[in-house]
Formats: sequence, structure tokens, C-alpha cells
Amino acid sequence: MSKIKDFLSEKEEQEIIESIRIAEKNTSGEIRVHIEKKAKGNTFNRALEVFHYLKMDNTKDQNGVLIYVAIEDKTFVICGDKGINDVVPNNFWDSTKDIIQAHFKQGHFKQGLVEGILKAGQELEKHFPWHHDDTNELPNDISKG
Repeated sequence: MSKIKDFLSEKEEQEIIESIRIAEKNTSGEIRVHIEKKAKGNTFNRALEVFHYLKMDNTKDQNGVLIYVAIEDKTFVICGDKGINDVVPNNFWDSTKDIIQAHFKQGHFKQGLVEGILKAGQELEKHFPWHHDDTNELPNDISKG
């Protein structure tokens, strides 16, 4: 799988976008997915660069979550902003990573992303419930690099 377009079908991408919409329905939190061919260095550092590039660190409540995937490196990182990191249980990101990783190992990339997104959304809802004056601060689409 050498191309980003081979990682997910158009239908799978739409299902992931729909899972983001569902996950954000009851929270002010923001979830994004970014997919690129290679991390070009340290995956965690690259994920932080993408987090900043996508302006995920500019949300009002610092409650953005990024799932970053580097296809050829066969790795991914989940980044949460300060607001969410300060309130989730210590093992939350590890347990979310484990769910995604279990699906990825079986080649079920879409399902891994969907389940990780929905789990993050449930946690965001606990700490950052939706209010009538909340706006969707970031797009729900999948960004690609």
C-alpha cells in the first residue's frame, strides 16, 4: 500500500467523516484524522506539527484530538490538546490506541479509526458537553499530507 488513496476507499472515508460528526454531536470537542504516506522522522513530533498546522491547538476549550496515521511507517499517534489531556484518565489514550491498533493489525483500517473516534467522542462528551452556543470549530474531513 504505497499511496494514500489506497489506504481507504471513498466510501470508507465517508464513514469515518460520519463517525466524526456523530462523535462531536454531543460535545464541544473537535476530532480530526490526518493521513500521510510517511512521517519523515519521529512520528510523535510529526503528529504535533500536523496538530498545529491544522490549528487544532486553537480551539476555545483546548479540546482537540488528532488521530495521525503514517501509512508506510505503519504507525499512528493520538494527540490531545491540553484541555482534554488534563481531564482524561491516565490510561485513556493507551486504551484508545489499543482499540485502533487491534483493528489495524487485521487490516481493518476504517473500523479502527471509527472505533477510536467514537471512543474519543464519548470521553470528550463527559468533560466537554455540547452547549447550545457551541460551534464546530474545525472541519470534519480527513486531511491528507
